[in-house]
Amino acid sequence: MPIHIVFVEPEIPPNTGNIARSCAATGSVLHLVEPLGFSIDDKSVKRAGLDYWQFVNLEVHKSLKDFLEKYGDRNMYLATTKGKQLYSEVAYKDGDMLVFGKETAGLPKNFVEENQSKTVRIPMSKDTRLRSLNLSNSANIILFEALRQLGFPNLK
Repeated sequence: MPIHIVFVEPEIPPNTGNIARSCAATGSVLHLVEPLGFSIDDKSVKRAGLDYWQFVNLEVHKSLKDFLEKYGDRNMYLATTKGKQLYSEVAYKDGDMLVFGKETAGLPKNFVEENQSKTVRIPMSKDTRLRSLNLSNSANIILFEALRQLGFPNLK
């Protein structure tokens, strides 16, 4: 089973285009949870994904509630700067879902609070002026750790 990347209400088109390209190249599934801050037909999204969009296994969900109704029983890790464990301390399994929030606000606070044991973070500088890493970069860091642990299945 592939790894699933979930972007909840992404706002910046190139971030979604960049992770779409990574998903296509790794056989991962991309989930976009609406509302989106752009149309997936936007030139900037397509440009960032280049000509990979035809290879992306993409699911679009009307809301976080709709997404959770369909996939709520799956194993998920929520990426947040307030995560309880480092992303590298998790033992990822086939089919895991890596969930990321929108660029300006992250994941909904109540969703994170209800799932504290499944929160992960990427270590960063202690300088409080630095809030977070770029969304698509963060998704790629965690995606490739999961794939590394799984032995890079179906990749050359």
